[in-house]
Amino acid sequence: MVDSKQHWKAWLYLAPAIVLLLIFTVWPIFNTVAMAFQNGYRSLGSIAQVEYSWGVENFQKVIEYSDFKICLQNTILLCVTTVPISTILALLIAVALNSIKPLQKILQTIFFLPYVTNSIAIGMVFAAMFNIVGLKPEGVPDTWGIINNVVMFFGGEPINWMNPGSSYVANMAVMIIYIVWNALPFKILILLGGLQSINKQYYDAAKVDGTPRRRVFTKITVPLLSPMLAYVIITGFIGGFKEYSSIIGIFGDKMGPADDAGRLNTMVGYIYSSMADSRQGLASAAALILFGIILVVTTINNQVIKKRVHY
Repeated sequence: MVDSKQHWKAWLYLAPAIVLLLIFTVWPIFNTVAMAFQNGYRSLGSIAQVEYSWGVENFQKVIEYSDFKICLQNTILLCVTTVPISTILALLIAVALNSIKPLQKILQTIFFLPYVTNSIAIGMVFAAMFNIVGLKPEGVPDTWGIINNVVMFFGGEPINWMNPGSSYVANMAVMIIYIVWNALPFKILILLGGLQSINKQYYDAAKVDGTPRRRVFTKITVPLLSPMLAYVIITGFIGGFKEYSSIIGIFGDKMGPADDAGRLNTMVGYIYSSMADSRQGLASAAALILFGIILVVTTINNQVIKKRVHY
């Protein structure tokens, strides 16, 4: 504990971090709230010293926006599909890695590589994999892409995943596959660390009793791993509601196929587009709406987790 006479030294050491937090975190939060409640706020108008009235007009415009439901629907759909799938897959892979002793470190590195790779670059690679390139005079593509080649190898019909004329379901399938794959490394790392911290005596006792592996997994591994599972689920939902860069990486700034721009737009995409159009008031209102949604979902998750997590 710091001596009361030396408190000023502690505050002096903390001062640079506190100043940076106040400038780049606290002030922007208060400024965002202020802009959200200034009707029709635009930065250019603020520079020209235009006075804006206070109210909830920005929130009304966001909710009444014609594509607001599409943005909200895409955001929620990506969350409720990718978070459970990626969490379950990460748990199974972490358990498998934990039981493999040879080459374990190398496999951990391979699984973690996507986490340190730029998401836009990965998205471009996925776009190339699912893309259909060129058309011959008779209307047949020059190449169906890697994924369609695999599908046809197993006797399936090629699918138009993301080119003009593709379906919404095909577009969402591409996004779900990419987001799940991109979310796995971090979750695997957290769950694998949790598995390695579990006392081996539990497993030795279960082995002596002849407990089946499935029961060991459901009655020992999952309960003792529940704090880490709770963490990856909550952070997964928070990250899922902020999904944006993955869609840009695959579909570009049109947020959808060329013939249906904006089909896959999300709440964060709407916020960025509003800022690009100098409509900071609408962007701030949309950001607060998204914050409210994340807060509600996180609160619900916390209440459910309290009954399921074993510390």
